[in-house]
Amino acid sequence: MHQLTLSLQFAKWADVATHRAALPRHLVIRWIRAALQSDADITVRIVDTAEAQALNRDYRKKDDATNILTFDYAQEPIVSADLVLCAPVIAAEASEQGKTLSAHYAHLLVHGTLHAQGWDHDEDEDAQVMELREGDIMARLGFDNPYE
Repeated sequence: MHQLTLSLQFAKWADVATHRAALPRHLVIRWIRAALQSDADITVRIVDTAEAQALNRDYRKKDDATNILTFDYAQEPIVSADLVLCAPVIAAEASEQGKTLSAHYAHLLVHGTLHAQGWDHDEDEDAQVMELREGDIMARLGFDNPYE
């Protein structure tokens, strides 16, 4: 099992308690470790729409809030990354997709952890490979395939 140093942070907003409850530290560690291929130092920050939108605008030049942003700083000798998740977007997506909040967070943490290790989905072939990998990891964690 790969070593993981985790900083789990929650910004302040009205519904933060619901998201804290969906993200107990031991499960966040389990979900991220399931996607790791080496040791890692990862910060997970759960934010509101305004913070997510500002980060997406400043770093990706897209002026909207997205579900997850991955800031990967190094892949060797250990993975070093920040995963920023937008709680309101994730809650809305989970509801629309008929998933629990925890299941959707698990998927996005796996997804972001793969990005931090160099996985990508910009090209169709890369997307298929990454989706298969995510599906395998989610199945090992006891979740349905997020793409079916």
